[in-house]
Amino acid sequence: MNNPKPDYPGVLQDFSFHITVEKGMAENSVTAYTQDVKDFLEFTDMPVENITHKEVVAYLNEVADLGLQSSSLARKRASLHQFFAYLVDTDHPTAMDFDKVPKIKVGKQLPDVLDVDTMLGFLDGLPLESSLDYRNKLMMELLYATGMRISELLGLTLRDLNLDERLILVHGKGSKERLVPFVSSLDELFDLYLAAHRPAILKFKRSDCLFLNNRGDRLSRQGFWKILKLAAQRAGIKHEFTPHTFRHSFATHLLEAGVNLRVVQELLGHASLNTTQIYTHVNTKFLIETHKLYHPRA
Repeated sequence: MNNPKPDYPGVLQDFSFHITVEKGMAENSVTAYTQDVKDFLEFTDMPVENITHKEVVAYLNEVADLGLQSSSLARKRASLHQFFAYLVDTDHPTAMDFDKVPKIKVGKQLPDVLDVDTMLGFLDGLPLESSLDYRNKLMMELLYATGMRISELLGLTLRDLNLDERLILVHGKGSKERLVPFVSSLDELFDLYLAAHRPAILKFKRSDCLFLNNRGDRLSRQGFWKILKLAAQRAGIKHEFTPHTFRHSFATHLLEAGVNLRVVQELLGHASLNTTQIYTHVNTKFLIETHKLYHPRA
C-alpha cells in the first residue's frame, strides 16, 4: 500500500487538536479516534477531499470481515463521522455525504457482574501481609465502593481526597469532575495505607500519586490488571473478572437495593441516562426472581 497523500498528516493533526480542545474528549478517546481516522486514510490512499461514503463503507466492510466486534466497528464509524463533520465545519473541501454510511447495530451485552456474596468474599479474602497488599486491598475496595473507572482510580492524587467528609474528587472522561462518596468501613484502611504503607512503597521518592508501583511511580493499568488476575486466581474465581467488573457490580448492586437510576448515573459519571440503563437488564432479572419468590400468586 502506498503512503498517504501529502494532505493527510496536517489535517489529522488539526482534527486531533479539535477533539481535544474544542470537544473536550478524554485522552484515551482522542488517541482512539485519531488512530481510527489514520487507519482509514491509509486504507483509502486518496486525497481527503476526494473521499466519498463508498470508501467508508468499503473500509468498514473490510475490518468487519477481519472479525471486529460490532461495538468496535461502531466506534470506528463514529470516529470517521466526527472527522468528516469537522471537515465540513472548517470549510475543508470534501465530497462526503456521511448520511449514506449505514449505522452499525450494536448488540446490548450484559456487563460482567459478581453477586454480592462473591464480591464481598473476594474482598474480605484479600491478604494483608505487606505494604503492597494494603495498596491492593484499598484499590479494589475503592473500585467497588465508588464505581470508579480504573483510569480514574489510578489518576487519583493526594489532593483529591477529603477523608473527613469521605469524598473523593474523581477526574472523569472529557475533563469532567465529580465528587464520589466512600463508605466508613474504609476509614481504617485509608489511615493505615497513608500513614505507613504508602510511605514504605514510596521510599525516598516524592510523588502526589495515591497509588504507586513497587518503584514508587504511578501504578499503570497493566500493573493493576496483573494484580487483579493473580488475586482472582487465588480466590478461585473462574469466570471473567476485569477492573470493570467492580464498576458493573457496584451499579447493579445499588439498583438491586432500590437506588434511583439517576443517582447511579451521577455516581458513575455517565453523561446520558441511556448509558446507565444497560444495568437495568441485570436488575430486571433480579426483580423477576424476587417477584416469583414473594408474590402470593407466584
